Amino acid sequence: MSRYLIAYATKYGTTARAVDLIRNNLAGAITCNLKKEHCPDLENFDWVIIGGSIYAGRVQKEVKKFCQKNRNLLLQKKVGLFICCMYDGQKAEEQFNEAFPQELRQAARAKAIFGGELSFEKMNFLEKFIIKKFIGVKESFSRFRPDEISEFSRKLSD
Repeated sequence: MSRYLIAYATKYGTTARAVDLIRNNLAGAITCNLKKEHCPDLENFDWVIIGGSIYAGRVQKEVKKFCQKNRNLLLQKKVGLFICCMYDGQKAEEQFNEAFPQELRQAARAKAIFGGELSFEKMNFLEKFIIKKFIGVKESFSRFRPDEISEFSRKLSD
C-alpha cells in the first residue's frame, strides 16, 4: 500500500509545481492529474491530498467532481486539502471554502493556501485582456509560497 495520493487539477502549471514540491517531501507519493488521468483506487492509500487552482473565482470542475464522487471514502481517509490562488486573507479563505465541501474541510487533517501566479506568457489574448482591464495587472507576477508547501508537507508526514 502506498501512503500518499495527490489528486489535483491545474490550468497553467502552478498547482503542478506545488504538487511536485509536496511529492518531493513525501517519499513514495503518487500523483494523479484529474484532467488527464484516472486515479488509482483510493483504498490503496493512507492519505489522499486534493488540490487545485482558482481560475475565474472557482476551482476546476475536476476537483469538485472528484470530491463528490469519492465523498464517503474520503471521509474515512486522512485528507489534506489545498488551493493555489492569488488572494490572501478573507478572500482566499472564501475561495478555499468554495473549492471543497464543508464535510471534507472539517475532516481534513491539513489545509493550506499556497498563493498563485499570473503568467501572461501562458495566457491567451482574451485572458490577458481581462486581467489587464479588470484586475489592473499588466505583467506576470507571483505570490507562490513554497514555505507554505513545506509546512503543509510536514503536517502530512507527522
